[in-house]
Amino acid sequence: MNCESGYNENMNADNPTAYSDVNAMLLKLLSEAQRILKDQFIGMYLYGSLASGDFNPETSDIDFLVVTSEALSKETISELEKMHVRFWQSGMKWASKLEGRYIAKDEMCRHNPNYPARPCLNEGEFYMAREESDWIIQRYTIRLQGITLAGPDPKTLIDPVAPIEIQKAISGYLCEWWKPLLDHPARLDSSKYQAYAILSMCRALYTLEYDTIASKQVSARWTQENFGRRWSGLIAEALAWRPDVVLDRKNETIDFIRFTIEEYQL
Repeated sequence: MNCESGYNENMNADNPTAYSDVNAMLLKLLSEAQRILKDQFIGMYLYGSLASGDFNPETSDIDFLVVTSEALSKETISELEKMHVRFWQSGMKWASKLEGRYIAKDEMCRHNPNYPARPCLNEGEFYMAREESDWIIQRYTIRLQGITLAGPDPKTLIDPVAPIEIQKAISGYLCEWWKPLLDHPARLDSSKYQAYAILSMCRALYTLEYDTIASKQVSARWTQENFGRRWSGLIAEALAWRPDVVLDRKNETIDFIRFTIEEYQL
């Protein structure tokens, strides 16, 4: 294992973000995860928009990672699922916006698609899933930008991610997830998913160009500047989208996904 040493010193661990209601949800999740995992708990981290500075209270999720000392038993996984169900049923603000996973420490250092399935949480669903290529990107962002709620510095848990790995991750992500969507685009009936897809394509284009990860806001504006009028308006609508707005751009979104894939001959 080739991880760096050192720890994050959290100067304000009770207020890890600028949003008091988000902090209340996170501290509740941390407390419950520690209670269930006991000595198996290693650390809890935030990534995604909260870490990159793109967080929007109207549209963003709360992306979290819990690292455990070992793979979890069926009994422990069941307890975690019951805990998340209680959160959803409580009506607590942000409970339905939690998106994350529980990963054993030995499986954190580097990406391996052959690792066993681990507990995941997304859109109000608790399930088991293996790693896909996008988790190379998530490791990269957690290592460099992750906010530590408890535990060691993420650099002690995750190896550096080389530029070639980032390129492969984005290519894999486009081929594994987005390319099949072109033949089965029902998800894009949702305005929320259209906005998500458009901004994800911007990030993919930026990353394939520069071998590094930028926020969706930065990636979107770069794409507007570098890929002309055809996509500029579509991207602007995605940036401005809110839950009470209908984004009726399914066909254009499909075209943008196809353009992104074809741009790099994937």
